[in-house]
Amino acid sequence: MSIRLSLRIQERFDKLSPAEQKLARLILEHKDDILTYSATEMAEMADVSKATAARLFRSLGYADFNEVREQSREERNRTEPYRYSVTAKSESKFGKSIGAHLDLEISNLTRTFEELRSDRLRQAAEIIREAPKVWYLGLGPEEGIARHGRILMSRLRHDVTQIGLNQSSWAEDLAMTGPRDAFVVISLKPRPRILRPILEYAKTTRVNTIILTDQTSLVWAQKHARVVLPCHVSSHGLGPSYTSVASAIRLLAVAFAERAGDQASERLDLIAEIHEELDDTE
Repeated sequence: MSIRLSLRIQERFDKLSPAEQKLARLILEHKDDILTYSATEMAEMADVSKATAARLFRSLGYADFNEVREQSREERNRTEPYRYSVTAKSESKFGKSIGAHLDLEISNLTRTFEELRSDRLRQAAEIIREAPKVWYLGLGPEEGIARHGRILMSRLRHDVTQIGLNQSSWAEDLAMTGPRDAFVVISLKPRPRILRPILEYAKTTRVNTIILTDQTSLVWAQKHARVVLPCHVSSHGLGPSYTSVASAIRLLAVAFAERAGDQASERLDLIAEIHEELDDTE
């Protein structure tokens, strides 16, 4: 199977010229338009020249725009439409085979990271790097994912807190947030009512919100966040799968560590030394 178009763009994005990056972003955001418009029309939509478009397609490993369109058509034909819950024939509603479960989890991971834009990931990592404090929030089933994210990030930088551990103290927790803080929110459907006023408060306080959510919630999340990291969470029942969400949380920590450099490494070393002093691990 050939490398998907979105993956090719992600892998080569940093090496593209500014004009090529403009067209590449347009393609990532409007992949279906490739099947509708010509190369000239795509270039005009991105406000770049036809020569820039030709260079971009060659840089991505294609002979011309026709090859790009053909691969895009093949990808569309073999990609199932997004579904929150996948149904298939089986002996019982939840009695899926190990193979079927694995196939769906691999599909969720693959589609999530093929569609995840590297510039958005870098923006989220930069927001966290510049933030005086970092706050994680997950409500209901997402609380455990938020807890995991806070632990990962606290190994790499200081002042990382999980908000809402005591859900009767929302006001006290929010009173500690401030401008330029980073607010990492994990939220899938159905969402508790309390989340909307929390996000609205964060916006008025000029907290920079990063939301990890499912693909069907992308428009909702864009209203509340500076950066949205959408994930595919299809499952065979029992609610959404959190595999891709947990992986995206880890990727965000890795992206931050790369930007933080020595500071992150030094903090990891410090934590390892403290564990040794405490003698709390085997």
